[in-house]
Amino acid sequence: MSTFSGLTTAASALAAARRGMDVVGQNIANQGTEGYTRQRVDTSAVAAIARSGRFSVGAQPGQGVRVDGIARLGDALLDARVRDAVGASGYWSARAVAATTAEAAMEEPTENGLAAQLSQFWSGWQDLANTPDSGAAAAVVIESAGSLAARIGDGYRAVASQWTGVRGSVDRTVAQVNDAAGQIAGLNREIRDALATGRSANELIDRRDSLAQSVSRLTGARGTLEADGTMTVRLDGNALVSGVQSRQLAVDGPTSIDAGGRTVVSWAGASGFPVAVDSGELGAELALLAPSEDGGMLASIASTYNAVATALADTVNTQHRAGVTASGAAGGDFFTIGAAGPAALGLQVAVASPSDLALAAPGAGPLDAGNADAISQLGRAAGAPDGIWADLVSGFAVGTAGDVQRARLAETASVSAVSAQRSVSAVDGDEETVDLLTHQSAYQAAARVLTAVDEALDVLINRTGLVGR
Repeated sequence: MSTFSGLTTAASALAAARRGMDVVGQNIANQGTEGYTRQRVDTSAVAAIARSGRFSVGAQPGQGVRVDGIARLGDALLDARVRDAVGASGYWSARAVAATTAEAAMEEPTENGLAAQLSQFWSGWQDLANTPDSGAAAAVVIESAGSLAARIGDGYRAVASQWTGVRGSVDRTVAQVNDAAGQIAGLNREIRDALATGRSANELIDRRDSLAQSVSRLTGARGTLEADGTMTVRLDGNALVSGVQSRQLAVDGPTSIDAGGRTVVSWAGASGFPVAVDSGELGAELALLAPSEDGGMLASIASTYNAVATALADTVNTQHRAGVTASGAAGGDFFTIGAAGPAALGLQVAVASPSDLALAAPGAGPLDAGNADAISQLGRAAGAPDGIWADLVSGFAVGTAGDVQRARLAETASVSAVSAQRSVSAVDGDEETVDLLTHQSAYQAAARVLTAVDEALDVLINRTGLVGR
């Protein structure tokens, strides 16, 4: 074995220690970088050179150390668990936010809620029945009827506005998914090429995993790592990203709650096959936009406002027509509903003055208030608007509480999954400091070996024997 071989061994140790310090520096530099996964240098010992011959050369030491690569200390199983957890969390969080927003708009149970407005309306009729000759009580009835109709219309508009906001969010979410899918496909190409040529792709993989996690939160998509280092992202069992190719999503459907119909996400292009998105924020948004017959939350609230308006007009008009005014004329419609558009928006008070109120029963005299008393009792009757609204409010309160609870549990699971992932992949400053000192000591020791070999060679060359004597 040549004395010069010690130089090669020491040089390889210097190179490995220097590479280790470079990687530790990269970790420390990205300690606060979102989505960064810590790295370590993989090394292996270089075996002794095999020698064959007639005579034994004795035991030979190895030839130093080899840097095999830079390992990314992530866990594919934990990454997949995070993608699943954030998809469920995104779904229930979006539902909970929408439900609490709609619940706040109802303002129940407060004096501004529809239940209080209905109660005030019936109380006004009761007061008028007690004092049928009071012009002030009659004016209060007409005024409260106008306020009630306005409250029903405002409630419907609030739901319609929220529906429109969710519809716009679907368009934005699909655009984000399409953009992220294209970026993942581009990163797949770079990662595949880097791995094929022996280069490190760790930072590229971090960026791709962050994008895949974002797509999972938006749609519940699942990612699968392939043998060539690429990631396949599947949505509804079909590939959104496969290798270096990505597909696009498209949205079709109504743009207002009044139009009816279903909002559908499909694959863009000639095929146009629908995509069943039942997880992630997009899945929640599509569920919120569904028609009332499909269980759509917002459409159900809107249809209840229409039902309340229709029931209110029908019950009050029927009873009002059964009475007579102070002049003996037959009572007419108290409310009207426009022929076009939603009933909640078309509800209006038809009575213009107190003299048009049919308070008396036919033939009972001008000061009778039997019909007014009958109208005041309509809120307790079967099929009354009060019951319709109470059923919605009670059922919606239970559903909202359930959505909020599920959102909390899903968020807890998501946080737990992310914590487990980061416990493996996150950079620890203390650990990196220890590794830095380890590599620094190794570098100094390798340099000392190099110095020792150099001194030995100096003795061998310059101080051993005299040439030419």
